Amino acid sequence: MSVISSQQQDRVQVIQWDDGKANAVSQPLLDELHEALDQAQQDKKAVVLVGRPGRFSAGFDLNVMGQGGDAMARLVVGGAKLASRLLAFPMPVVVACSGHALAMGGLLLLSADHRVGVSGEFKIGLNEVAIGLTMPWFGVELARGRLHPAHFNRAVNNAEMYTPDTSVAAGFLDQVVAAEHLLNTAVVKAEALMQLNMEAHHGTKLRVREDLLGALQTAISKDFGAAALEW
Repeated sequence: MSVISSQQQDRVQVIQWDDGKANAVSQPLLDELHEALDQAQQDKKAVVLVGRPGRFSAGFDLNVMGQGGDAMARLVVGGAKLASRLLAFPMPVVVACSGHALAMGGLLLLSADHRVGVSGEFKIGLNEVAIGLTMPWFGVELARGRLHPAHFNRAVNNAEMYTPDTSVAAGFLDQVVAAEHLLNTAVVKAEALMQLNMEAHHGTKLRVREDLLGALQTAISKDFGAAALEW
């Protein structure tokens, strides 16, 4: 069953992610999301990625992560490559964080151009260490590149959890709004970003993130070997 639905609103492609559960990052999800991104790129649309009510994403599928081995490695590499694609996407990428965003869910927030969060009693952060997982190198580099320096150690090494409001100072979110305004706010922001010159926007994005994108490629090799770059 598809977990991604996509619709166009003027110059914006709204990609809704809802698996009815934790919105786990699985291989089928990655495949569907890349297909939706392909369409947005072909149509030259900004992207708004929104989760299900109360849950943006709980991170990688723990059933796969618990297996270890090749399945786990390929899923983590897939997450790293998705983050790289979002960071370098030719059009603006806005995330509407609809609730909890943990682990890979938090890393996806760090991969977008603008992040709108929903107010409420939600947890946002990188909880890998708390659940017994060593943070993959790509997660370390992504957090180093996008979080406020004062929160880097707290978020990554200490697995500190943030509320939507405190997530703004840390660097996970850019703004927080009431639930009823979440999607509209994200779409309006995406439309505003589309008023920029897209060639200049993309070229500048690649310059600003050159070191980070290079670090993510190196990180994949450090975790799983150079061959993983071709997976």
